[in-house]
Amino acid sequence: MAEETISWQEFERVEIRVGTVVDARPFPEARKPAYIVEVDFGPKIGRKRTSAQVTDHYAPEDLIGRQVVGVTNFPAKQIGPMRSEFLLTGFYHQDGGVILAVPDKPVPNGAKLG
Repeated sequence: MAEETISWQEFERVEIRVGTVVDARPFPEARKPAYIVEVDFGPKIGRKRTSAQVTDHYAPEDLIGRQVVGVTNFPAKQIGPMRSEFLLTGFYHQDGGVILAVPDKPVPNGAKLG
């Protein structure tokens, strides 16, 4: 299947930002195993929460303090009793679990992928 191409202007509209996980806890109300993850995206964006299906490879305590990459300008989405405010990015592992997309060196919270 051929990949769909997008213009540079379309890509620039996607807010892909770095933030630091400040809280992660089980989300028992989710249909599939997930955590509620709160990330600090810096002073301009602030803190946002999401539901993340990353339970196969991470425990909540492994996530706290870690920098992650998220899409911060999708519309909020209601997932059970919580409102998901960004998309935490990752890649599917061969076992079906998700491996987080992360910067390999620390960068300021809120830094935009460019």
